[in-house]
Amino acid sequence: LLRTVKLGSYLPSASCTGVGKKWTRPTGYDTGLKTYNSLTKQKEPLILAQEGIATWYSCGPTVYDHAHLGHACSYVRFDIIQRVLSRVFGINVIHVMVITDIDDKIIRRALEKSVSPTVLARMYEEEFKNDMLALKVLPPAVYLRVTENIPQIVAFIEGIIRNEHAYATKQGDVYFDIGSIGDRYGKLMGAGDATGEPGDREKRDSRDFALWKASKPQEPSWESPWGKGRPGWHIECSTIASSVFGSQLDIHSGGIDLAFPHHENEIAQCEAYHQCGQWGNYFLHSGHLHLKGSAEKMSKSLNNYITIKDFLESYSANEFRMFCLLTKYRSAIDYSDASLNEARSSLATITAFTHDAQAYMRGQLQCPAVEEGALWERLAETKANVVRALADDFDTPRVVNAIMSLVYHGNRHLQPITKPDRSPRSPAVFGAFLAYIREVFEVLGVDLLDRKGAHSVDSSGTLENVVEQLARFRSDVRAFALSVQDTPPGEPTHASPSPCSEKLPLLKACDTLRKDLASMGVHIRVSCSQRTASFRPLGLLTSMQNLGGSWFSPPSI
Repeated sequence: LLRTVKLGSYLPSASCTGVGKKWTRPTGYDTGLKTYNSLTKQKEPLILAQEGIATWYSCGPTVYDHAHLGHACSYVRFDIIQRVLSRVFGINVIHVMVITDIDDKIIRRALEKSVSPTVLARMYEEEFKNDMLALKVLPPAVYLRVTENIPQIVAFIEGIIRNEHAYATKQGDVYFDIGSIGDRYGKLMGAGDATGEPGDREKRDSRDFALWKASKPQEPSWESPWGKGRPGWHIECSTIASSVFGSQLDIHSGGIDLAFPHHENEIAQCEAYHQCGQWGNYFLHSGHLHLKGSAEKMSKSLNNYITIKDFLESYSANEFRMFCLLTKYRSAIDYSDASLNEARSSLATITAFTHDAQAYMRGQLQCPAVEEGALWERLAETKANVVRALADDFDTPRVVNAIMSLVYHGNRHLQPITKPDRSPRSPAVFGAFLAYIREVFEVLGVDLLDRKGAHSVDSSGTLENVVEQLARFRSDVRAFALSVQDTPPGEPTHASPSPCSEKLPLLKACDTLRKDLASMGVHIRVSCSQRTASFRPLGLLTSMQNLGGSWFSPPSI
């Protein structure tokens, strides 16, 4: 995987393209990938303006409150896609994100808390960045704040007015004139779906939306040709994306709730300013996160959210990312303890297989002869399936299924035996399995070696060492109890010597310990030179059994 896959071909590039509402297939570098484009409502070939480079703009947070899992789900899903583009297909993703640090919600919250909007925004911006770091979301190339781009926003609005697609009112507001672009409005949702924003009576069309809002008492404001005021919501993204990427953008991303009106209005503004028919070539939208049993998305306005910080008290970043990987990025996803436990169980199954495979490679786990050729073929097939799945709209559920199938087939060959049968051993193929599985999940942002913050018991290195030492102690005690003293000269020898009666309580205690540990998910098994223990959370045994784990029939020792 780290040797990037090149599927694409090069076509002569062009700048801002397209006519009317119909999507125009871009010219440039065909990556060989397909992605679902919200502009066409179907999968399209991913064609970039420049070979090996993807320009990507995403709407960042409005920093007036704590970020919640609905936000996290979208950011993690797109982080996965960006990692795949760069690590698997060798595409350098240039990602820019805006921080909305001036907004109606920020102003209201600041008044409630009796702090300045700037102080409030900076506080929640820092918390957002820390949350993303905790979730292992790679930062963009740059964060850009709205308040630090006011001159550029004013100039952008002036350009739209100059092109006769916006107008100012006597009150000092500026509105986008939707009627001026005719049937080109509504590329994402359709013009018939448009509903107007609240506004003054000087609006020419109820659908017209604010580019600049005249100042009101107790609100931050900036100078402009139309008087003091502040930017509207949509104009900030159009301005900042254009200031970095110009008149052509490869990919724009965000939650599906932003498709209308926010992204729809961004498109209208940019195409009016740049005077082109197609500014953004691909719009990727992530599905909503729902609380299980609810048709409503997780939202602050509905007061049905869980903050990222609170979530990470109970689950790890790896577990949340696996939770996201188990569904397609554009699908709605149900949040529940059961769905999180499924993600946790999948990670525990991989960890368990890793422990068993490493024990086999070290010679501590005796198994029947391995069908090595079949395993190498299985690995090659999995690699091909993973690349195909990722090239097909970043289908992570197929990737996870392929990896879990690989784990299942590996586990089938790791069934322990109590007596060495001198069969040939095949440690290399299991090493290749482990390296590949680790590599795939590293690409996807799941660090299988990261024990920090994991909440399942088998992620604790200290506890694992304690269990191992306990198994060694039991093995030594049992070996002593089974030992037989040498027969003194002149006394008859027994054909089948047995331990003396004084040592039988030790054997019984060893057997009781083995059974007690098994009830807690710790199974002591035979190795070639010592006893080894493998720790499994008991609640995960059923799910792991379905994947062919070898720990379900611990030998009687």
